Amino acid sequence: MTAQRSAPDRGPILMLIGMVVLAVAGAGLWYLFFRPAGPAPVSLDGTPASSAAAAVDPTATARPSATAAGSDAASGVPASGTGTASGEGISGTWKVDPSVGSFSDFSGSFVGYRVKEQLASIGAATAVGRTPDVTGTVTVNGTTITAADFSADLTSLQSDDPRRDGQLHQQALETDQFPTATFKLTQPIDLGKAPASGETVSATATGDLTLHGVTKSVQVPLQARVADGVVTIVGSLPIQFADFGINPPQSMMVLSVEDNGTLELQLQLTRG
Repeated sequence: MTAQRSAPDRGPILMLIGMVVLAVAGAGLWYLFFRPAGPAPVSLDGTPASSAAAAVDPTATARPSATAAGSDAASGVPASGTGTASGEGISGTWKVDPSVGSFSDFSGSFVGYRVKEQLASIGAATAVGRTPDVTGTVTVNGTTITAADFSADLTSLQSDDPRRDGQLHQQALETDQFPTATFKLTQPIDLGKAPASGETVSATATGDLTLHGVTKSVQVPLQARVADGVVTIVGSLPIQFADFGINPPQSMMVLSVEDNGTLELQLQLTRG
């Protein structure tokens, strides 16, 4: 007589599956309700006229690509942004000054992106990545901006998830192959008059943007303000990935990424 084989006890297996489901659901709920708020879009309202000039990043000299500049002997204006531009006018060359503000609270200079994505078991989210490794200059003749040239090191882009940052080295921006983004002004900008200290000025910069190895003519809406010897410039530009040969990144955690995003910048400049 053949012994009847007993059915396996599936209780532990079902319990384990249930625990995994609860853990994933719990992680999703935590992300939706308790995650830290991401950085807000760039705005002069988020960079008070006096605080950016007063806040000197104590780690600026520690970053190889962000060495604090010394005093400018020709202009007499320290690199930290003290002094006034209103008394001297705005003519001259202004350069990105990494000693003004801090990357930790985004009061300093940076270039970055904002992209909407759909994450597994979590839902819609906005990915924000920024790099403080920005260099460049603006040349002003009277009240006309005659030249502007900026470069950003995209290999140091940082978001709230190092896994996303790592993927961008090989996917999407492919920063290992295309490490640098640049912008060069191709048309002068007539401001009409020299801005008063603390006054917000709006303008559109027409120039060549090079991203992912592709150069396109773009028009970037900008706002600027002069205060305490510092020119603060903010701007954002919608980007269609296909225009620059960028394929949205893929991973098991990311269900989908929109085919467009926003390039944003904040620059702190002093006379150079």
